[in-house]
Amino acid sequence: MDRKAHGAALCFRCGPDGRDRYVWALGFGRRRTPILGNSILEGIGTALLIPPVYILTTLLFTDLTSRARAFGVIMALGGIGAAAGPLIGGLITSGIGWRAAFMLQALVVLVIVVLSRHIEDPLPPDPARPFDTRGAVLSAVGLVLVVMGILAADDNIWLMIGLLALGLLVLYGFFRSIRAKERAGEEPLLSTALFRSRTSNLGLITQNIQWLLLTGSSFTVAAYLQVVRGYDAIETGVIFTAATLGLLVSSLAVERLAERRPQRTLVIAGFVTTLAGIVVLVALAGGSTNPWALAPGLLFIGLGLGVMLTPSVNVVQSSFPEEQQGEISGLSRSVSNLGSSLGTAVAGTILVSGLTHGAYAAAMITLAVIGLGGLAAAVALPRTQAKGS
Repeated sequence: MDRKAHGAALCFRCGPDGRDRYVWALGFGRRRTPILGNSILEGIGTALLIPPVYILTTLLFTDLTSRARAFGVIMALGGIGAAAGPLIGGLITSGIGWRAAFMLQALVVLVIVVLSRHIEDPLPPDPARPFDTRGAVLSAVGLVLVVMGILAADDNIWLMIGLLALGLLVLYGFFRSIRAKERAGEEPLLSTALFRSRTSNLGLITQNIQWLLLTGSSFTVAAYLQVVRGYDAIETGVIFTAATLGLLVSSLAVERLAERRPQRTLVIAGFVTTLAGIVVLVALAGGSTNPWALAPGLLFIGLGLGVMLTPSVNVVQSSFPEEQQGEISGLSRSVSNLGSSLGTAVAGTILVSGLTHGAYAAAMITLAVIGLGGLAAAVALPRTQAKGS
């Protein structure tokens, strides 16, 4: 389904609707086989759901301040959901059962579907526009192979090299495909014009690394608390409230910060704060057995991520006119999703690499090094941004 052909509002409604049907099947089903399709169907639902949120927010909030406020609220609510999910899920699973946890998800999704009926698409859809199926398949296969290559690093170095090379080859074929369509006057899945904006490219790099840091650090800390410290999901979720609190506070403060400081400054400050949080986390975790010793580092990580997620989205979205918001929103979310996958893949690969001492610290330090790359991209952002730059 193409957001340009069917409209952002319709895609927003279809995303949770498809996910809802699947979750109901899990809740009532007697076999566990459907669980194998969880990642695929939830991924499709997310692909339909999240980018339209970016599109609608960008189109409905035209000035920078109101858009920052809107994205700040979205990020804050996302942080609350991320923290409440493990806690609520752990409580329900422990007290009732895992099926009940899926049923609660279904009810939440149903509420979203009902509320989405009142959303009007600011741009009329064009069902006559074609969809680039070949491009969609090539891009998906290429990215999956790249992530699988990273995951294979701890098992077989040659398999890793082979998967990475094959993934890059498929992605090269994808870009050849879209270039061929553009030369033939056809509409590809992704326009190469989206990569001609230096500001947007740098913003996409910061987005990718932000989500890499978010998922990578969350995965590493959660594994450390449960494997090394022996905490259950509920206790782990309680400790993670420090990061959620930081994310919530800084996300809600982005609106006022955007009035006083440039987007570039906020992104730089976010990376600096997040990297400082990783340093504090590693230092205190190794020197104390008290679980709350992790709280200061997690708080800094949450504050840093919350203050820069919204400005990075603004930088990318504001680089293009309204008619390209569908494409850039899809690309933006794809880059963020890739960062999320890479974060878990990189951290997980290090944790199972066979290191007997310091594996968790090594994973966090690796994430910090990657974060320095994000900081460099943020510093390279222009001090002032013009529309379509």
